[in-house]
Amino acid sequence: MTPADDFAALPPFEIRRSADQRVPFVFNSPHSGRCYPDRFLSMARLDRNTIRRSEDCFVDELFGAAVPLGAPLLVANFPRAYIDVNREPWELDPRMFAEPVPSFANIRSARVAGGLGTVPRLVGEGLDIYSGRLPLAEAIGRIEAVYKPYHEALKRLVTATHQRFGFAVLVDCHSMPASIRVGDNGVRPDFIVGDRFGASASAALTEHAINLLIGMGYTVAHNKPYAGGFITEHYGRPARGLHALQVEVNRGLYMNERTFQKSSGFDALADDLTRFVADLMAIPDCHFTELPLAAE
Repeated sequence: MTPADDFAALPPFEIRRSADQRVPFVFNSPHSGRCYPDRFLSMARLDRNTIRRSEDCFVDELFGAAVPLGAPLLVANFPRAYIDVNREPWELDPRMFAEPVPSFANIRSARVAGGLGTVPRLVGEGLDIYSGRLPLAEAIGRIEAVYKPYHEALKRLVTATHQRFGFAVLVDCHSMPASIRVGDNGVRPDFIVGDRFGASASAALTEHAINLLIGMGYTVAHNKPYAGGFITEHYGRPARGLHALQVEVNRGLYMNERTFQKSSGFDALADDLTRFVADLMAIPDCHFTELPLAAE
């Protein structure tokens, strides 16, 4: 069997949408996948629970209100430990593979050095996924069978939204460990909103998102320590009317990180995020059309 067979019974990702897209927003949950193929698990040295340490559990459910409110939601079924679509397509660690990686691979990125490349080496707090080297064909197969189709689907959603409405907003949805602290005082943020330090979205959109969450009583950080990954960087082109925000939710608000079970706070947070999504999508169009849109 090969990576092409890993998701024969369940597609590697799905697009959830209502009959008609009514808003210029696209939501994306690339790390909430929880289908771990048996072939992949047989390669791993970790048990079924430990390997989930990097999973953005239930994020697709937390932001699920986007769909009935008129926005499509792209959801991964494949796990982040299997392949990470929030990376460049060829961020590969040569130490992971039995054969040399392609000459065009990015082997020197900070993410590769940290064990979190396109095919991750680690999960959670520095836990090795594999006990030995993988065939290079394994990485190539996952990129061809899952990574590239995922980004083709995301690009189609963003492009169609831009063409229909004249601009598009991509909201990239993630979660973060409860242990994350920011600032000199070590404050635990409930949310982190990332816009690549202003490069991926209009300042008005970012400010609106942050203020909505603060208005609900949450502690919100901006860009630190998460400013947005490859998806935010790649799809965010504000001068062309393409805006991308990354929203990180603290897992301590809604789940037990040890058992991977929802906590008593899940429903209240989901209700707040329903209101957040609705209010975010109600932002006036003028906040996205301050700059002339370049021709496609």
